[in-house]
Amino acid sequence: MSRNLETVKNIYAAFGRGAIDVILAALADDVAWEAWADNSAARAGVPWLQPRRGKAGAAEFFSLLGSTLVVKEFRVLALMDGGNTIAAEFEIACDIPPTGGQYRDEEIHLWTFNDAGKVVRLRHYADTAKHIRAAGLRLDDRESS
Repeated sequence: MSRNLETVKNIYAAFGRGAIDVILAALADDVAWEAWADNSAARAGVPWLQPRRGKAGAAEFFSLLGSTLVVKEFRVLALMDGGNTIAAEFEIACDIPPTGGQYRDEEIHLWTFNDAGKVVRLRHYADTAKHIRAAGLRLDDRESS
């Protein structure tokens, strides 16, 4: 098992325990969190899918997650090792008490590592329409066509 795959396994285990400090320690100082082009959920204003930068940005994400979403289920289905890129397929179900929303989805996290074994990018592949609706927001004209 590669070092990077082991790191991703440890990140998910830490998430399950609420050990956010362990997750942050695995990140590069300038990590790009949810940084991806044409993110319709970010454009619609989904708070937890906004791009963030650095460990402080990732910490902000986890703080928001803890105050906005109630994760009802999180189960890793598969991990794929591509060297400096690790893909994780997972199921997730969340309630969003501030909006009364909820969603259930099968999603993928794509973790990118530098040569020092630190996460430099997290890209989340999800059904953004589900997240937009759960956040109590509306799709703009580009997403609804």
